[in-house]
This record gives sequence, structure tokens and C-alpha cells, in this order.
Amino acid sequence: MLKTVATKPFSDQKPGTSGLRKKVPVFQQPNYAENFIQSVFDSLEGFAGKALVIGGDGRFYNREVIQTAIRMAAANGFGRAIVGQGGILSTPAASHVIRKFKAFGGLILSASHNPGGPHEDFGIKYNIGNGGPAPEKVTEAVFARSKVIDRYLTLDTPDVALDIIGTQTVGGMTVEVIDPVSDYAALMESLFDFPAIRAMFKDGFRMVFDAMHAVTGPYAKEILENRLGAPAGTARNATPLPDFGGHHPDPNLVHAKELYDLMMSADAPDFGAASDGDGDRNLIIGKGIFVTPSDSLALLAANAHLAPGYKAGLKGIARSMPTSAAADRVAEKLGVGMYETPTGWKFFGNLLDAGMATICGEESAGTGSDHVREKDGLWAVLLWLNVLAARRQPVKDIVVAHWREFGRNYYTRHDYEEVESEAANGLMADLRGKLGVLPGLKFAGLVVETADDFAYHDPVDGSVSRNQGIRVLFQGGSRVVFRLSGTGTSGATLRVYIERYEPDAAQHGIETQEAVADLIRAADEIAGIAQRTGRDRPSVIT
Repeated sequence: MLKTVATKPFSDQKPGTSGLRKKVPVFQQPNYAENFIQSVFDSLEGFAGKALVIGGDGRFYNREVIQTAIRMAAANGFGRAIVGQGGILSTPAASHVIRKFKAFGGLILSASHNPGGPHEDFGIKYNIGNGGPAPEKVTEAVFARSKVIDRYLTLDTPDVALDIIGTQTVGGMTVEVIDPVSDYAALMESLFDFPAIRAMFKDGFRMVFDAMHAVTGPYAKEILENRLGAPAGTARNATPLPDFGGHHPDPNLVHAKELYDLMMSADAPDFGAASDGDGDRNLIIGKGIFVTPSDSLALLAANAHLAPGYKAGLKGIARSMPTSAAADRVAEKLGVGMYETPTGWKFFGNLLDAGMATICGEESAGTGSDHVREKDGLWAVLLWLNVLAARRQPVKDIVVAHWREFGRNYYTRHDYEEVESEAANGLMADLRGKLGVLPGLKFAGLVVETADDFAYHDPVDGSVSRNQGIRVLFQGGSRVVFRLSGTGTSGATLRVYIERYEPDAAQHGIETQEAVADLIRAADEIAGIAQRTGRDRPSVIT
């Protein structure tokens, strides 16, 4: 039975770069999730009778909101809902399912790499028909609707049996519960040389994949162990848990320290990797070497032709502005386009759809290609395995050879998490106010060459996105970038990106923080980080 439920707007439902993220108790407020989902549907046109993909990363409150979304989709006129078994779909798998089944769009329930649990984070993101995150014109329309919404539509029906694969009916809508892994695994098998990777494992190659009790566990078990023949136990922490085992499912050197320590030990396996809460990020560590996401993007682009799905070459490479320029030199050598976009995977969608880029990456551990319209953690791991199977060299040797050929971009990111919002916004406002006077000034012995607030002019649709991060470039090619992140749920996260290019191979063995020490000092002098935030050190260094 169709129900029209009266409601009142919430003032805080503005989607960020990856949808709406709040603490679970916020989403548990009466009508909160319903208001946002209805605002999404009210902002769309032409979906009557069409398919909607629904899935999430299995975090706390996932199953409840999926039931709500199914009822509301039926009440609003969708003809079919495609749902991952148990409510599970990794973000890249959801993108693939949207594309494969030509769905109108999809709702992905995740807060990505943020913690899960009764008092932790939850999120809802809408993806459009190309499988990618909704562009700004859609998210702006959703926010505008959320500020005036006065009703939502739902059905009074029993819960769907999410754990049973097959077809059910809710109102006049068909609900198809699918295996969340099989379609994605088949896609990976079409892109990579599985026989060569299987042979490498058969010859004794050892790896560890830390699924962090998050969504990629079932995907890694099926692909790495069942299809590629890696020994049982290669995928660790492989059972998705609503609270990610009480851990922070962010594949960085702080939250995946156990994996890092193993890879730096005397008995390290050949290859270590991890993914995050919803499966779209990756961590790559070789025996004795951590590969930065910026370097990983450049290395994968330079070696992608070794994988069957990319043997024809790349159409172009795209990276977010804060990501290091390492990939730029690869694009130059390959003679393909190089595109610098704002942070947020949605900005890559136009380039991918237009056939202008094949591989994309962000310094925040996101890498992907035109196979889907999201970053894809397991895809990056599999491309690395394909490269290793083809080259039969240790990760460290491959990285060092790449630096020798292209130069090394020393690169680090300093995160100041949960900074008081007023202090963080004041710091950025002060920086913007003095951009015009910075050139020519000296900080920590470095002379500023240029400074700006990055604006992106989309080469496909002509749209302009301003205020995307403050860049300070120094004489000699080094730079620092300041940006407030939109992925947290408490206070503000100030991110400072620090980069030095070193062409001399004799200087490639310096520890990163030492190599950029003067830039770290310059960043603090320019922005007054310690003074304004009260922090004498970052929360996280990656």
C-alpha cells in the first residue's frame, strides 16, 4: 500500500564529494534517511519503470536503510531494484552493475574509509547511469530539494529477504538479489592475464591482502584464492563486519600498520596490499618498500600495456590536482593527454565517457580506469599482480627503475583531523587573502614562484569548478597544497600536500620526510598551521 508521509526538512543534507555522510545517530533520526533518498528521487526525471541498483559496504545500519530504499524506490515508480546479496556491493562493483544492466542509477550506502559502528559513520551516495558519482548539478539539486521537502513516498510492505539470491516483488517493482561478487570477478578476468598470475602463484609468489574486515573480503577470496590460486589465507580479515572489527578501514600506513610492519620484516612476502571500507581505495607495499599512491598511478600507467585489457595503449591519464606530477612525465613519454582535475572521482567521469582518459588516480589511494566510473582498489591490486607476473621483478626493483627513468617525486600528505571548523576555515580564508603577495617571498629558504586557488575548466562540458585547493609553487618545481577535505563527519580535516621533484638518481634514497623537511617548515610558516589549529603535528602522515 502506497503511503505519503509528511515530513520537515533537515538543514544539513548537503552532499559532499562522495554523497551525504553523517554519524549513524544522525541517520537514525526519524525521516532523516527518507528525506535524503526522496530528495534524490525528486531531483531525477525519467526513471519510471527503470532499474535502480542498491548496495553498500556492510557497515552498521546498512541493511536497515537498504530496506527503506527498496520500499521508497517502489513507491516512486522504479520498475526494478538490483540489490547485492546481504546488502553488499563494493563501490566499484556497484558501478559495474549499473553499467552492465543499464540501470538508471544507483544508491551506494557507504562512508568509504571512515569507521563504522553504532556511533560511527554512515553515508548515502547517488550514482548516475554511467556508473559514476552524481555530478555537481545533481547534488546541488538534491540539496536544494532537501531544504524544502515536505513529504516522502514509501510502501507498507514486509522486508525483502536480502540473503536469498533470486527475484522478489515489492509493490509493483521487481527486486532482484544478486551475487555481489560474480559480475565484478568476471570483469576482472576479462582485463587481466589470469593464467600468468596463476603461474606466478604456482611458482611460489607470496602475497598478503588485508581486507580490513570490509567489503572487499569476499571479492578478494573469490578472485585471489579461488580464481588465481593464491594460498588460502592470502586474503586476511576477509569477513565484512558492521564495525570493521573495531578498526579504521582506511588503507594507509597508520591504520594498516600491521601489514606495513610485515612487509618491512625479514620474512616479508613478495607483495602486500589492502583496500578500504567500500573497496574503492588501495594500499600497495612491496618487500621493503611502500609505493605511494601517486607513484602507483604513474607506474601502473607506464606498465598498463602488459595487461590484456590495456595492450592497445592509453587514451590519456587524469589525476587530481593534489596528486603528485609523477604521472605527468609518463603521459609526456607516451604522448597522451594529461588532465589535472579537482579532488573527487566525479570529475574523471566526463573524461572517461569522452574517451579522453583511460587511467585515473588520486593521491588518497584511489586508482581506476575506464572499466567502471569509480576508483577501484582491487583492480589496482590486480593490475600490479599482472605487471609483476609479466616482469618477474620485485616491486622495489620496478619502482627504482621507474624513478631512474622519470625522476622521483618525493611526496607526502599531512592530515590535521577534526580541527575546529572555524579555525580551519579561517586558515583557508587567510591564505586566499594573501595569494597575491606570496610570489617572491621566501619561507624556510624557499622562494615562492606562484600561488593560486585552483579552478578547473572541464574540457568536455565547459563547466568551471572554483576554490578547489590553494597551491603554492616554489622556484625549482616544489610545491605545497592546502585543502579542506569533505569526507569527514566531525569538524574539519586540513590536508597539506607536500611535493619535491628530484631528477638526480643519486638523490633518490633519502627518507621522504627528510627530503621535504624544508617544505614542511615553509607550509607552516605560510599558513600558520600550529598557531591557528593548536596542533604541533599532523594526525596522520601518508
